[in-house]
Amino acid sequence: MEPYKGVRDFYPVDMAVQSYIFDIWKKTAESFGYEEYGASVLEPAELFRTKTSEEIVNQQTYTFIDRGDREVTLRPEITPSVARMVASKRRELVFPLRWYSVPNLYRYEQPQRGRVREFWQLNVDLFGVDGIEADIEVIALAYKVMKNFGAKDEDFEIRVNSRNLLRKIFEGKLKDEGDLSKAIRLLDRREKMKPGEFDEAMKELTRSPVDLSISPDEKVDKILADFKKLGITNVRFDPTLARGFDYYTGIVFEIFDTNPKNRRALFGGGRYDDLTSLFGGDKIPAVGFGMGDVTIRDFLETRNLLPKTKASADYYICVMSQEEASFAEKTARDLREKSSRVAVDFTYKKIGDQIKSADKRGISNVIVVGPEEVKSGKVKVKNLKSGEEKELKL
Repeated sequence: MEPYKGVRDFYPVDMAVQSYIFDIWKKTAESFGYEEYGASVLEPAELFRTKTSEEIVNQQTYTFIDRGDREVTLRPEITPSVARMVASKRRELVFPLRWYSVPNLYRYEQPQRGRVREFWQLNVDLFGVDGIEADIEVIALAYKVMKNFGAKDEDFEIRVNSRNLLRKIFEGKLKDEGDLSKAIRLLDRREKMKPGEFDEAMKELTRSPVDLSISPDEKVDKILADFKKLGITNVRFDPTLARGFDYYTGIVFEIFDTNPKNRRALFGGGRYDDLTSLFGGDKIPAVGFGMGDVTIRDFLETRNLLPKTKASADYYICVMSQEEASFAEKTARDLREKSSRVAVDFTYKKIGDQIKSADKRGISNVIVVGPEEVKSGKVKVKNLKSGEEKELKL
């Protein structure tokens, strides 16, 4: 039986890659002083209906009625959830907050390269700092994640824009001022549209042509200047960058793969100062980003940056017969006490076949346990790569 369309089974080799990605994510976030949090995969549907984009709510959510007649959604993103959490405990929390999470998310999309229906995502958010320093820190963290994966500056590009600039672009040009969100979402889909399709769709919303050749504002200028001082030259201003979520209020950014075979946005984020106020109380300035596991894995595979699969054990014990099983178990236990990973072969096949099994698993150190080893109480370790053999003191 095949799995549900758009989700993935993780065999050990896939799980090793996933664990590697998660490990880089967590270590990088924590190196900037961020703390891990978690939230439920289930939320009231209303949370996303009022606080995220129409496209996600109307076309991409898994929403159902539970047995208590409540409308529930499997989270398509976690930003509204973390905003809810911060707003509900704002009197008890010590700001600024530096939080991160690696949630699994669900979106009903057409499965294709870079898009599935269940995925995991690194979410990083900084609450309580309204200055440009917060935007710079979060973008710098995103940059550091890419570098920690082994990417070079020329492998990716950071594009920056401002929602304030986008509002100026459309100011006085919309047929209906209430269509600003529609215009921004249209701009966000621009590169995925057929030639001429974008212009035709924009004509329906605007009364005059939209000029996208605008200069960066002071905040974007400062971001570009600060990264230039740090010697980071792959950051540039992009006046067409929009980001589809309605809650963005200021700086927005995206990381793009520069490989011609995979020219697409890998991930992005931005500032959302108004979101927590939708849950009651004062506004809490916030900026963050989300990086999905599917797109970053595609990037790492394209760039040959995935590490070789680590062997499942340090030692593989081949056992001649059931009579030596107890001694083999004791040997394994002694090695594990020394923090070694040990696998014991209890198939009792020919020793040559057991050694082949160890080799296929990538386990280099092999111990053979037979009557002589039981009698002497000593074992030898043979390294399959070097051929070296030595007695092991237990």
